[in-house]
Amino acid sequence: MPRFTFGAWVEDVVDWLQSNLTWIFDAIKTVLGGMYDGVNAVLSGGEPLLMAGIFAVLAFWLRGVVPAVLTFVGFALIDSLALWDEAMATLSLVVVAAVITIVIAVPMGIWAARNNRVSATLRPVLDVMQTMPAFVYLIPGVMFFGVGVTPGVIATIVFAMPPGVRMTELGIRQVDGELVEAAAAFGTTPKHTLTRVQLPLALPTIMAGINQVIMLSLSMVVIGGMAGAGGLGEKVYAAITQLQVGLAAESGIAVVILAMYLDRMTGALNERVSPLGRRAAAKVAAGARRLRFTHYKPGTAVAMTGVVVLALVAGGLNIVGSGDSKADQAGSGNVGQGQKINMGYIPWDEGIASTFLWKEILEQRGYETGITQLDAGPLYSGVARGDIDFQTDSWLPTTHKDYWDKYSDQLDDLGSWYGPTSLELTVPSYVKGIDSLEDLKGQGKKFDGKIIGIEASAGMMGTLNKKVLKEYGLEGEYEVVSSSTSSMLAELNASIKKKEPVVVTLWSPHWAYGKHDLKKLKDPKGAWGKGEEVHTVAHKGFAEKAPAVSKWLKDFKLTEKQLTSLENEIQTAGQGQEQDGVRAWLKKNPGLVDKLAPVPGGGGAQQGKDAGKTVNMGYFPWDEAIASTYLWQNMLEDRGYKTTVKQLDPGPLYTGLAQGQLDVQFDSWLPTTHKDYWDRYKENLVDLGSWYGPTSLELTVPSYVKGIDSLEDLKGQGKKFNGKIIGIESSAGMMGTLNKKVLKEYGLEGEYEVVSSSTSSMLAELNRSIKKKEPVVVTLWSPHWAYGKHDLKKLKDPKGAWGKGEQIHTVAKKDFAKDFPELTGWLKDFKLTEAQLASLEVELQKGGAGKEKESARRWMDANPDVVEKLAPVGS
Repeated sequence: MPRFTFGAWVEDVVDWLQSNLTWIFDAIKTVLGGMYDGVNAVLSGGEPLLMAGIFAVLAFWLRGVVPAVLTFVGFALIDSLALWDEAMATLSLVVVAAVITIVIAVPMGIWAARNNRVSATLRPVLDVMQTMPAFVYLIPGVMFFGVGVTPGVIATIVFAMPPGVRMTELGIRQVDGELVEAAAAFGTTPKHTLTRVQLPLALPTIMAGINQVIMLSLSMVVIGGMAGAGGLGEKVYAAITQLQVGLAAESGIAVVILAMYLDRMTGALNERVSPLGRRAAAKVAAGARRLRFTHYKPGTAVAMTGVVVLALVAGGLNIVGSGDSKADQAGSGNVGQGQKINMGYIPWDEGIASTFLWKEILEQRGYETGITQLDAGPLYSGVARGDIDFQTDSWLPTTHKDYWDKYSDQLDDLGSWYGPTSLELTVPSYVKGIDSLEDLKGQGKKFDGKIIGIEASAGMMGTLNKKVLKEYGLEGEYEVVSSSTSSMLAELNASIKKKEPVVVTLWSPHWAYGKHDLKKLKDPKGAWGKGEEVHTVAHKGFAEKAPAVSKWLKDFKLTEKQLTSLENEIQTAGQGQEQDGVRAWLKKNPGLVDKLAPVPGGGGAQQGKDAGKTVNMGYFPWDEAIASTYLWQNMLEDRGYKTTVKQLDPGPLYTGLAQGQLDVQFDSWLPTTHKDYWDRYKENLVDLGSWYGPTSLELTVPSYVKGIDSLEDLKGQGKKFNGKIIGIESSAGMMGTLNKKVLKEYGLEGEYEVVSSSTSSMLAELNRSIKKKEPVVVTLWSPHWAYGKHDLKKLKDPKGAWGKGEQIHTVAKKDFAKDFPELTGWLKDFKLTEAQLASLEVELQKGGAGKEKESARRWMDANPDVVEKLAPVGS
């Protein structure tokens, strides 16, 4: 029969869904992510032992003294294994998935029990859900929702749903039909028959189904870890892929403890909520003669009081602990200011080493970091979607070619940091007479006819099977055993310990060459091809999000010696201690952090002479005022000053300065615009000089409007612009100048109508016209961020109708120089060019309202020399 293929149809459907229903997936991701974050914040928010006490009290209430003690011991063991946060993350995922599953499954089971057609329809659907390999659910999950918690939750819900539905249906169907008929005979409505007869009697079976839902949810933690859900699943997955037996055992024990607790508690909950369960529990307690106290269970009120007390204590300690903030983190060179950077890595040694190296560097520079281990497919998908900011282990142009081709439109290649790499077959040095791939021919029996490989999906495995074996005549003599990188290394270790011959796939760089005495088999025919480069790949827009980090990564380089020694240091540190290994390596390589992530001033931001003093700044909401104020707020905090920022109208702002309630403001337009304020308060103010000027008022057109370069060119061209000049607020001074002087001077009266609107409306009309490539003329002024965002022409004013431009001054309170001598010197020398100010204003516009400080920080990261020049610290 001809092969029937429907995979292409599935891919087409997935592509269509991605293109047309993204908003639905984003909404689902937001809801599920919010639920998970809320539950995780509660479970991981308190002190571990107090939270263990809360779990123990719940066990005491449901099962008695001995289970409570065992519960506390079990959770204390999880804490002692340093897996508390991961365990709570896993428990949060299970809780969210189980609650959603139960909310859906129980009503569906009731519906199926009361309707045979629904039951028949659901049965094959549930069969597919339960028997389909759970890994399959991750593929669309990652494609639709990106890496993280959501794909794990979705896969868990689908996998855990069938027993919830089936057990609910079974429980209701098993209720004695005569009881149902008797209820109906006494006039009970179908609704009350369900709630007062069927559900109470079916409750033990339904609770058994709920128990299975929870247990199946927990069984999915490893699969969730593969999709970046974190928690114990990520630990188990890391242990599996890196052959870390100790970490696997510890993580597995934590999973077992959670599973036993959830199983016993949900089982015991049946005794509390089911009449039959309460009756059975009462018989057991009545029949107990010895150790009666072990069967004692506190009342609900007593148990809840204990839980509330412990929760309040845990919450109080958490609040107190939060006072130990990260304010002093990376005090020297605090470039990141707490910005979150998410990294991902494939569990290949150079990927682990470089990722944890950058985790340490970024945290030293004041960033908050998150890292996720993933397989190559989900990793590239996550970076492309922006869920992960960058990853440092892209082997190009060959190994990861398929991923790059698929996602290249959504990725930025930040360059190679290591290369060229090499692929090779390798044998231990004690294997004599095997120095080249040619030497393997006829020696198959020595190696049991096997070449130990890695993952079948790896590019080098394809090259080995399709080219290398054929080129050297090894086909038929050798079988390439596909396994995993960790399994290959385990086989290599075992063979070396026994001094047995073995040939394995390996590559350079790899820490195994530093640990063992190995031989790379020569490839005289060049069958492996040319070496590759290891690249750093980020999502589109990462350079705008974190310009400093992007620049550091573009300049990132490691030699083979550096990388191999880093990998070995991480191997020595052991499982789960990768960052400790990185720190130990950095101690042996002093100065490397400053080389890889340079900041102004070499080793980081230096403290000013007046560090610790508080500078109170004010501004009114003009673009250049906002930009300059938040720029100085960042710079002053870098220099150790404390700052406050207040937005005011010009009148209250000048009054505050004159009274000494504010220290400085950066947007005094003199000698004209703010003349009245200056004349009124100048005896209590000090002018620290102009930092920008001259300003200018102008009419402006987009650069694509040809033949209009001067105000003189507007005459006779009114029809081109629909006879309109788009203005701003009618009360603005420039509008009066335009109407009373400029139009008259250039003979434009009658031909043009000046449309009064607002600054925002004028800018909206300018944006709209540019998008449609329509001619438009608007009132504008310099400085303004629009000149940095759009390609515009300022119309020349040969007759000087607009008048002379002004200067933008920094104005401070009278005693400012006495209170802040160092800052006074900086502000007197403060200057920004039009290009600098425009780019700063554009960055603030991109960041949006409420993000001005962070936006100014990004601009500073991209212009470190400017910052060092504006606020120099003497030696």
